[in-house]
Amino acid sequence: MSDVVAEQPPQGDTGFARLAMVTIDCADPIALASFYGELLGWETRHVDEHFAILDNPEGGSPLGFGRVTGYRPEPWTEPDGSKHFHLDFYVDDLEESTAKALALGATEPDYQHGRTLKVLIDPAGHPFGLAPLE
Repeated sequence: MSDVVAEQPPQGDTGFARLAMVTIDCADPIALASFYGELLGWETRHVDEHFAILDNPEGGSPLGFGRVTGYRPEPWTEPDGSKHFHLDFYVDDLEESTAKALALGATEPDYQHGRTLKVLIDPAGHPFGLAPLE
């Protein structure tokens, strides 16, 4: 994960495709949708034992969560491990937001490689970052 969170892209249609949804693999889509719904304050559009969708209230792409049989968390903190993806979120207060995410079920790994980005692990084992909105 980079210590820099990407700038907002310029508006306009420059490609021929639009992002429909980001789908995150997991063992329990209901639990992971609940975690991210609370973290982001997003509403659930659909939920069943195989798939869940959270709608972005700002009109952006939704987040999906899909059950994968035999799912194993990403070993990104292992010496030979890597992450498959990660999400970064802006927050108003890094310390307060970290505490809230931990209360929702996130965990904080010992290893932190950035100065301004706090890396946490969601309940399914995916890393995500919290960055102060400054």
